[in-house]
Amino acid sequence: MAKVKTSYVCSNCGYETSKWNGKCPDCGEWNTFEEVELQVSARTGGKAKSVTVKDVSDSILNINSVDASHNEIRYDTGMHELDRVLGGGLVKGSLVLLGGEPGIGKSTMLLQICQTMGDDHTILYVSGEESTRQIKLRANRLGVNNDNLYLLAENDAESICAAITKEKPEIVIIDSIQTMSISGISSAQGSVTQVRECTNLFMRTAKSEEIPIFIVGHVNKDGAIAGPKVMEHIVDCVLYFEGQRNLTYRILRAVKNRFGSTNEIGVFEMADSGLLEVENPSMLMLEGRPVNVSGSCVACIMEGSRPIMAEVQALVSKSSSSQPKRTATGFDYYRMSIILAVLEKRLGYFFGGLDVFINIVGGLKLDDTAADLTVAMALYSSVTDKVVDDKTIAFGEIGLGGELRNITHAEQRIQEAERMGFERCILPYYTVKKLNTAKYNMQIIGARSIKEAFSQIG
Repeated sequence: MAKVKTSYVCSNCGYETSKWNGKCPDCGEWNTFEEVELQVSARTGGKAKSVTVKDVSDSILNINSVDASHNEIRYDTGMHELDRVLGGGLVKGSLVLLGGEPGIGKSTMLLQICQTMGDDHTILYVSGEESTRQIKLRANRLGVNNDNLYLLAENDAESICAAITKEKPEIVIIDSIQTMSISGISSAQGSVTQVRECTNLFMRTAKSEEIPIFIVGHVNKDGAIAGPKVMEHIVDCVLYFEGQRNLTYRILRAVKNRFGSTNEIGVFEMADSGLLEVENPSMLMLEGRPVNVSGSCVACIMEGSRPIMAEVQALVSKSSSSQPKRTATGFDYYRMSIILAVLEKRLGYFFGGLDVFINIVGGLKLDDTAADLTVAMALYSSVTDKVVDDKTIAFGEIGLGGELRNITHAEQRIQEAERMGFERCILPYYTVKKLNTAKYNMQIIGARSIKEAFSQIG
């Protein structure tokens, strides 16, 4: 007879212990332990049952004998932006986890790619949240009516895997993993144990049947995918949908990809008919940019191999309180504090009695240190009320001594700026020394320090 063993699992990192703790000793989060009951097989006659070990020696292959040609193992999803993030397409037999906030467009995108991929492949769309009629209504709105798309409304993960093994569709979509359950586990749907074991079950099915499976995952209040962190280690690819629901565009970012780079992003725009691909995100980000207004400067950041223009706005105003406000939207708060300290120490601009607001237009998040100079230019423009020319772009990393440090991918950034119609580019001096400035139809200015860069503002 099976015995029941009580265990406690951290919902954030998957750490397991026999006793409840207020703080997880592994990840340091508070109040994340959930009680789970595990079925343990009883011993027979005081001795453990013998286990038959499967012989897998015949499955050992030489690496050079494995066929892995690109055309045979990747499927074209019909969305170039999604293919870019996946590393060139959907890999056969892969398990892809797509996470994001509710209403961000996860289910919409997966249902849309069914229209194009259904021309050459059979697709099974499994939903634990909607009935087949509700999926059909949403498909009608998005214009999805492919004959190779099949629907299944089911929550039992074992029944779903049995149906996949029997029917053998070429692509499977699970929406969502938090609604799936295994009947043999006593935990509720969405619990740590259910999410982990259901993901393991889908992973084994994907690998054994060579069927790529998309899994939709909801996120918690911290922005991480709900469920144990170990779930992200199980899957082959983890994609995050970023953006705000009140804004029209979305950014798809890979945080893990066994078959491609994690630096690429895909940009989409949400419309009435679904998600639309944005092939020129720089133009979208600079749309409606004000002219002859202080506190604004344009940066060029690198997202993988793609340069993207982003407008940085700064507002410096007199504070009405004893503790001035410091707000950074889309830019690292501590990086902003360093730039402010450098401006005070090296140039003598005092921000102690001023409120400072930094905003990256469009909701982008600038993690590239090359945006330091752009932020500093916007702050200087706002505090002195001098306008940065709308045809001028600046990027460079700022050191604590006020010097401008060398940056990478300078050529791609300059080419993108030139394509977008900019006429002047302010760069670190040591970056300009490595460039052939004669081949660009724009003025390239090298500055050794932020003081030299500021002198280029009228």
